[in-house]
Amino acid sequence: MPNLFACHNSRELAFRQPFGAVRTGAHVTLRLYLWGPWAQRAEAVLRTWNGSENYYPGASAWHCGARVFTFRIKAPDAPCVLWYNFRVTVDGRLYYVGAADGILRSGESKLTRDIPHDFRITVYDRGFDTPEGFRGRIAYQIFPDRFARGESGGADPNGHAAYGWRMSEKRWDEEVDHLPRDGEKYYSPQDHYLGNFAGIREKIPYLESLGVGVIYLNPIFLSPYNHRYSISDYMKVDPLLGTEEEFASLCAELKAHGIKVILDGVFSHTGDDSIYFDKFGKFGGGAYLDPDSPYREWYVFSESYRHGYRCWWDFESLPEVDELTPSYMEFIARVLEKWIRLGASGWRLDVADELPDEFIKFLRLRLKAIDPNALLIGEVWEDAALKEDGFGRRREYVNGLELDGVMDYPFLEAAVSFLLGGGDSFALRSALGAQLEGYPSCFMRAQLGMLGSHDTERILSVLAGGPIKSGLSRPEQLAWRPAPESEAIAPRRLMLASALQFSMPFMPCVYYGDEAGLRGLADPFCRRPYPWGHENAQLLSHYRRIAAVRSENGVFITGLTSFAAPDPDVFAIARTGGGEALTVLNRSQREARITLAPEDFSEGEAAPALRGEYEAAISGKSMTADGFIELDLPPLSFEMLILRRPQ
Repeated sequence: MPNLFACHNSRELAFRQPFGAVRTGAHVTLRLYLWGPWAQRAEAVLRTWNGSENYYPGASAWHCGARVFTFRIKAPDAPCVLWYNFRVTVDGRLYYVGAADGILRSGESKLTRDIPHDFRITVYDRGFDTPEGFRGRIAYQIFPDRFARGESGGADPNGHAAYGWRMSEKRWDEEVDHLPRDGEKYYSPQDHYLGNFAGIREKIPYLESLGVGVIYLNPIFLSPYNHRYSISDYMKVDPLLGTEEEFASLCAELKAHGIKVILDGVFSHTGDDSIYFDKFGKFGGGAYLDPDSPYREWYVFSESYRHGYRCWWDFESLPEVDELTPSYMEFIARVLEKWIRLGASGWRLDVADELPDEFIKFLRLRLKAIDPNALLIGEVWEDAALKEDGFGRRREYVNGLELDGVMDYPFLEAAVSFLLGGGDSFALRSALGAQLEGYPSCFMRAQLGMLGSHDTERILSVLAGGPIKSGLSRPEQLAWRPAPESEAIAPRRLMLASALQFSMPFMPCVYYGDEAGLRGLADPFCRRPYPWGHENAQLLSHYRRIAAVRSENGVFITGLTSFAAPDPDVFAIARTGGGEALTVLNRSQREARITLAPEDFSEGEAAPALRGEYEAAISGKSMTADGFIELDLPPLSFEMLILRRPQ
């Protein structure tokens, strides 16, 4: 349409204010720019939709040769996603302006004669906030069996014998089990390295050296398996880890060092070998064998299920619960309370996308009643603002009545895609910008921003070209080796990825051992023991350095965020407010010479001024900016620039 050009960008303040998600009842200003011979005769209206349509006329004015239509609307009084597009009429002909990206529904616009993709505005509860004490902290995920084994304390290596559970005790340097044992059909994760609470306590100085302020612990409750996602008793610590008193003491000691603990809540299913289900009759009174069991109503029994009862993803050992059963809800509320009283500071909800919204709301209410400053994180793998259930209904995670934050798997996916060449810096800017736009600011800052977890391949193996979610058998995964050139380049890629991670507004979360160079493909190879005494010294030094830069400069914690893509291979993130910082990455294997100006950071909450004297925290150099800054970046490198003297 050469006679009419249209522009709207939902991530630029020139087109939409305020930036991003808004509280219920807030006022929003939207602008549409039109150019070309037809602009003089054009009329534009704004169309919004949230179950019902609304149309708004706009006031127009000319600015720099463009006709600018301005629309002012009030956000709905109930949390939702508000969808919008623009309708332009020229001489009776109807045109649409909507989102060019039909997946992200964010960013640049597209003029079309067809019904467009809508832009989105997340509207969240006006009273929503997240615990300030967590924001900006560095988190560290610990798989308890594999982090550290302390010799003092109350852990009982024979604690599973009383339950008749098979267990193989492993030396710390042994490979993980990955095949069925003799007489078994399936691999059973009952190899234990006996990491424990005492080991975590002994490593507090190590955690402090990484700037850790939050520990996310995978499940710690009684279970036959090393991952402990098949829980036998929510009210008991697994004796292989230690005692209840030892847990409380550990939490108190960690708090004294400024470190909070988040526990893993597995509430969509229990174990079959548990006091609740008791399939094998070890505990007495369980739902499987006793129709009069008080736990019977938690489960769904029917011959229509392959195992005679509903299971989580058809795993026979994981009977699924009906979370909205009142007695179950009250029981889980008691679980939350007990462990918060013992010293935990929050919970991560396993498979939150499989928990009913009503259940999560209930958990939030009960948790905040116990401790208003407790954190509630959910395992959600997709965009939490747009996630739908199996019936096409939008989930309510970000509405302000459920979660404080999620595990940020979309960040992991976007960062890996950029570093491996799957997408360029413009794609990375779009992915991160859409999330920044779609999440409430307080929600964004309470997220766990990860490069890996117990459910993903090790990031170092991924960045060496390792297959992700592949169909490789476990023996094939064990045998996999990267090409020598890919293996050599992977640590440098990880340095770039982690520099970006530590510059984001969320809580950067390090999966234990990533900072030390642990490798491995999928479970169980991503759960190998921490390599004490065999760390990658260069990587470990790098993590300590970027952790110190983040911790010593408050702008990384409280600053506003914007992104720039000055070159397909170069990406930059700026943090502003109470200071100024830039992190710039060059993913290519050639030197990059770039110039950055404030207008390059037009997408985001606020652009940096780029005026004054900056310290290059990695190279140690100083440089001066006068409305722009020039950088020479070696191949596969990054720099973190901190404003020391504003101009």
